[in-house]
Amino acid sequence: MKVLAVSGYKGHELGIFDQKHQGITYIKKALEQKLRSFIDEGLEWVVISGQLGVELWAAEVVLALKSEYSDLKLSVLTPFYNQEERWSEETQNYYKNIVNQADFVDSITKRPYDNPAQLRLKNEFIIEKSDALLLLVDEEKPGSPMYYLEPAKQKALTTHYPIHYITPMDLDFLIQDEQMNNADYW
Repeated sequence: MKVLAVSGYKGHELGIFDQKHQGITYIKKALEQKLRSFIDEGLEWVVISGQLGVELWAAEVVLALKSEYSDLKLSVLTPFYNQEERWSEETQNYYKNIVNQADFVDSITKRPYDNPAQLRLKNEFIIEKSDALLLLVDEEKPGSPMYYLEPAKQKALTTHYPIHYITPMDLDFLIQDEQMNNADYW
């Protein structure tokens, strides 16, 4: 696996409405653990669409890991031009900071938003161009990750396309481990 697509819920789908939320720390740790194991197996590129939430948190993790793994690269393939134009100024600055550090940035449909099919095309394109998918998802809870999961499952039917998950249970175990490691046993 050389190219990994990463996605998951948008922040608001997780009840996270600002970058200081404690849950982001645990999500980033879970992403880092998975990415480190994939890097050790030869991962070279992480591909996201620049979606707010898990994707941009994954980008932050990738950018931090680049100091340790200089061959690791980040690609941001947006569904359309200027996807951030309706976001708050603070969110736009956060997004642009990440995009400016990416190794490759492009828009899939080469035009501003004009219909929802652009989002479907983005999901299909990223799945087609990647070797595997890492998805933070609870299959019991509908939301934006399902739009990646369906084309990934379709691709997996015809070719070797691993789908890796970070589940709520994984996050619970990570939180418990962190709390145990930080507990004062005196």
